[in-house]
Amino acid sequence: MKVNFFVEDMLFFKYIGCATVAKTLYLELAASPELAVSWKGYHPHADLVHYHTFGPVALLHKRLVTGKRVLTAHSTPRINNGNIALARTINRQYPRIYRKFDHIITISRPCHEEVTRMVPDMPVTLIPNGVDRTRFSHDPARRAAFREEFGIGEDEKVALVVAQLTPRKGLYDFFSLARASPDTRFVWVGGFPYGALSKDYRKIRFSRQKCGDNVIFTGHVRNITDAYCGADVFLMPSYAETFGLVILEALSCGLPVIARDIPEFRDIFGGSILYFTGIGDVVRHLEGDRELSMMASSARRSTEPFDIARIAKEHLALYRSLVES
Repeated sequence: MKVNFFVEDMLFFKYIGCATVAKTLYLELAASPELAVSWKGYHPHADLVHYHTFGPVALLHKRLVTGKRVLTAHSTPRINNGNIALARTINRQYPRIYRKFDHIITISRPCHEEVTRMVPDMPVTLIPNGVDRTRFSHDPARRAAFREEFGIGEDEKVALVVAQLTPRKGLYDFFSLARASPDTRFVWVGGFPYGALSKDYRKIRFSRQKCGDNVIFTGHVRNITDAYCGADVFLMPSYAETFGLVILEALSCGLPVIARDIPEFRDIFGGSILYFTGIGDVVRHLEGDRELSMMASSARRSTEPFDIARIAKEHLALYRSLVES
């Protein structure tokens, strides 16, 4: 079976989550003797093309191929709000675009429900994102190197966020939290997802300059695993997600996670992480060393159902059924 992966990961788009998910799945499936897998090629007679974005390049590519065309719904209208300018205008295009594909893969129960409400006539399959648990694991040497690079002392408690610099990711709450917990070192890894078109671009650039000495904005780092290893706790203050891959990566590295109490996270991670609704909740969790230690002890084990080998087999089964139908 010939399968081609396609994702628009040019320029700053290479840092968005769907590009990471696509590459991880591609590398795992490339080892399958049943598949001939290609990455972002033009193969007009591939049996199936798996799209992870649906921008203009992907839509043009889709018109030139003859095999089954599958789209993973990493993006839905709900998560554009507070994330990108002109969100309302862009969101109106989703149903029309979704219907251009033969099959939609959703990645969480809330994502699945949103997509099926939007396009009830489309065939949809729920397969969660996967994580490479070999790559994402704790490494003391990486921890030391990351802290040295950013001038963080070994005795400092580091709360890490890995996310785009947008309001939807809870950035303004992050600012407030850093002021409320001056003894904790707060690190934000990530940049602007859409350049100057990102929501509140100028306001955020100005606000970063007013943060205290306990806040570090690293931008993009060479190896994201270094950041997870260098932290003591992972924060996810996002207001809306289709999945939350970074939580999975953090758990795989053995970090306790404190995340906003939203349906997506409850559905996917259940009792594996701690939840908050307000800044005060986060402060209490950060101060609860015993609670954090207990969550860390079971963090990596909780990612076993999302091991990329298992998730790849689910994709392979779907590919086979679509091509044979």
